Amino acid sequence: MPAIRPSADLRNDYNNIIDYCKKTNNPVFITKNGHGDAVILSMESYDNLCSKYELYRLIDEGIKDVENGDIMPYEDAIKEIVGEEF
Repeated sequence: MPAIRPSADLRNDYNNIIDYCKKTNNPVFITKNGHGDAVILSMESYDNLCSKYELYRLIDEGIKDVENGDIMPYEDAIKEIVGEEF
C-alpha cells in the first residue's frame, strides 16, 4: 500500500516522512487539496531509479542499432575496447 500524505505533513512531520523513505526505500506521495502533487524518495531510491532508467535507455539504443544494422563483429568490438593486443 503506498504511503500518501497531505502537503501539510511536510511542514509538520518532515522527519518521519524522510525516515519512512529511508527505512523502506518506498516513495511517499504528497497530496495538495486531495490531489496528487509530488513524490518524495530517499536519495538511494532516486539513484537506483536513475540508474535503471539509464540502463533501459542504453538497452533501447542498442536494440535500435541492431534494427538499423549499425553493428560490428564481436572481435572488432573487443579490439576497439581493449586495444589491438586482443
